[in-house]
Amino acid sequence: MFAKNNRIVAASIAAIVLATSAPQSFAATATGSLTISANVVAACTVVGSAIAFGAYTQAVVNQTGGITVLCTNGTAYNVGLDAGTGTGATTAARKMTGSGGGTLNYALYRDSGRTNNWGSTIGTDTLTGTGSGLIQSLTVYGQVAAAQTPLAGTYSDTVTVTLTY
Repeated sequence: MFAKNNRIVAASIAAIVLATSAPQSFAATATGSLTISANVVAACTVVGSAIAFGAYTQAVVNQTGGITVLCTNGTAYNVGLDAGTGTGATTAARKMTGSGGGTLNYALYRDSGRTNNWGSTIGTDTLTGTGSGLIQSLTVYGQVAAAQTPLAGTYSDTVTVTLTY
């Protein structure tokens, strides 16, 4: 009988040891969330290139230049050109100033037909566009009118490009 009781005790101890030493299983889980955000700010840059008309011989001289625009994708913009630094210049009649005095009139246009003046009044004579997030190239169409009689010399002007967005 003592041996029978020892077997029962031994079996009971083995069952307890087995039950308490078995790996624990976790069946419950919990979840949460992580909020992510960003603010994309509208931004633009603009760079203008030179327009070199070359030699003027009293005939019409057409030439082009460029403006490079880089704006955040979806950003609407206007590009305007001021009258330049020539004395008495307007956006409709710009004036290069000569090294020996005098002026040489010229015009800047938004179109290849040279019919749409490029000025600085938004909604009237500026060029509009929408940024793509990539560089956009705009062409400036310049013209020196015929039959002018300027003094001999080198003529120049500086026009400010203004990008409004």
